[in-house]
Amino acid sequence: MDPAELLDEAVHALGGVRREGQRRMATAVAAAFEAGEHLLVQAGTGTGKSLAYLVPAVRHAVLADERVVVSTATLALQRQVITRDLPLVAAAVAPHLPRAPQIALLKGWHNYVCRHKLEGGYPADEPAALFDLGDVPGAADHPQAQASELGRQVVAAREWAQETTTGDRDDLVPGVSDRAWRQVSLTAMECLGQRCPLIDECFPEAARRRAHEADVVVTNHAMLGIAAAGSAGVLPEHDVLVVDEAHELADRITTQATAEMSPAVVLHAAGLARRFGGADVEALEGAGQALAVELGAVPEGRFAGGLPAGLGTAIATVRDAARATLTALRPASGQVPDGGLTMATSTVTVLHEVAERMLAEPSPDVMWCSRDERPGQRGSGGPRVLAAPLDVAGLVRGGLLAGRSAVLTSATLTLGGSFTPLAIAVGLSARDEVREPGCDSRGAGPPGAAEDGPDGGASPTGQPWRGLDVGSPFDHGRAGILYVARHLPPPGREPATEAQLDEITALVEAAGGATLGLFSSRRAAETAAVAMRERLDVPVLCQGDDQLPTLVARFAEDESTCLFGTLSLWQGVDVPGRACRLVLIDRIPFPRPDDPVRAARTEAVEAAGGNGFMAVSATHAALMLAQGAGRLLRTDADRGVVAVLDPRLVTARYGEFLARSLPPFWRTTDGGVARAALSRLAARPPEVAP
Repeated sequence: MDPAELLDEAVHALGGVRREGQRRMATAVAAAFEAGEHLLVQAGTGTGKSLAYLVPAVRHAVLADERVVVSTATLALQRQVITRDLPLVAAAVAPHLPRAPQIALLKGWHNYVCRHKLEGGYPADEPAALFDLGDVPGAADHPQAQASELGRQVVAAREWAQETTTGDRDDLVPGVSDRAWRQVSLTAMECLGQRCPLIDECFPEAARRRAHEADVVVTNHAMLGIAAAGSAGVLPEHDVLVVDEAHELADRITTQATAEMSPAVVLHAAGLARRFGGADVEALEGAGQALAVELGAVPEGRFAGGLPAGLGTAIATVRDAARATLTALRPASGQVPDGGLTMATSTVTVLHEVAERMLAEPSPDVMWCSRDERPGQRGSGGPRVLAAPLDVAGLVRGGLLAGRSAVLTSATLTLGGSFTPLAIAVGLSARDEVREPGCDSRGAGPPGAAEDGPDGGASPTGQPWRGLDVGSPFDHGRAGILYVARHLPPPGREPATEAQLDEITALVEAAGGATLGLFSSRRAAETAAVAMRERLDVPVLCQGDDQLPTLVARFAEDESTCLFGTLSLWQGVDVPGRACRLVLIDRIPFPRPDDPVRAARTEAVEAAGGNGFMAVSATHAALMLAQGAGRLLRTDADRGVVAVLDPRLVTARYGEFLARSLPPFWRTTDGGVARAALSRLAARPPEVAP
């Protein structure tokens, strides 16, 4: 049975309806698998792209006996795929295949509880938590545990760990903080491996065994990042890769490949080495203190000319002290290290590797000093040095795409009407693109962009790739309006002008609430929220008032409610129906000018003869705009307005490139037209379910 017919079987089993875009995608995905090529597929909201790649993935895995790895960026989609979509697809197509497919979920080691740590095989790496808890039996009744939030969370995690059959952190509801979770979990480097006395009961080992036996394995972009960085063994051998939410892949790989060093991290490593290895850590502690002095003397921001001399010397001292500490931690011949020693050794090893990386000459990294506070994360109590790769295209190409077929899909893959920017970001050369009538490929990336990424070098893969846009089942031109407030002044440094607030007031009033406000900064969102609460008689929620899922749920429950926020709301928020008929965007979401990685990439593109602004800033803005505007129509019954309060979308030279990245809404710059449409929608009576 061909892929389209199998898709029909799956859709019928799920009670769905045939969608031509979905069938077209499934056919193209299957063809890419069979040809060993790469395929970039843009599938608009409502297409049903999960089924369109899962059906051919299951079919190919069984018929060709080739394992398929499916990766998602968000936890929500990963859960949907592994708990609903994939099991239903497997059950629906199994009768038409030689055998039933096997499926598995795979996450990073630290996502699973460690039984050996629970049994006392590892000491806690935070003494305060142990002191608060007392002995595990009856710990919940311990007065200090009752007084400590961390203690309460650790008790909850330990009690859950005694009952769980998966060991998966996502199954712990309600969840606990990262600090609490560290008391019941390990990283892969800290694991005793085959020397563990409880290896047969190990949750992450069991997950890996299932993955190595499965036909289709579901994982996440963080795991892809580890694999791309050189740890290929974290994933089972596979011949086919499917990347959903692929527009986030390059940024997720960058985040995963970013290293950090701070005095707090150095002193933490020294503390573990002393407590669990009995090592003399005076030199390492001194190196941490010297690093603190040097970091206090350097300005925040990127080190454009490399590490300052004093800071480089301090990091070299950390490297040398870490190396000496590792020698001191080495167990005697025949001695088997326990959990505490293994944990200390892995921590010092990572510290040494980070120092070596930061001192490499010439450095392939962008390095900078940051003083941003990150509550709840170790090392966040002061300035720190960070290093991120200037370009991840080579990592993605060499670590993920080479030698296998890959399908990259998302609702927003074309930027400025082209697949080229995304293709370049993941290491695919425009020279390898195959264009033919059957694949709606779009060339011509952003004007002036260097073809082969920020480094400007060639990136021939030798593997052809195709771009396919299967469209959307939504009639954007009839269902939505894109209104650009051309009459407003371009946004400046202030969070919001009076003219902007007046415009927001008029639009929200016309919509009767039901507004998702997407702002460029937390300050802008809060300023607008305060103003609307004073001016309008509708509930206005603002990011930070409560946990985000709670705020989104409250927004969805009451159509008069507004929700204002920043980055977390631009992607992933799914509120269909009358609760969201106006999406407000305060300004074009260019990256911050002081973003060290994007600033370095801009300079690299310009040095290669390209247009750095278009290749980096405009491309980022186009992606964010497309994601933000995509919050409006979630079902084919939705109607509404996307209002952009930044006139540059229609007045600037780059405006058309950005506009081509948006869904094809009907466009206007007439505020009266937008407000009248919103008023009609607000007055329309709610549809009564049959």
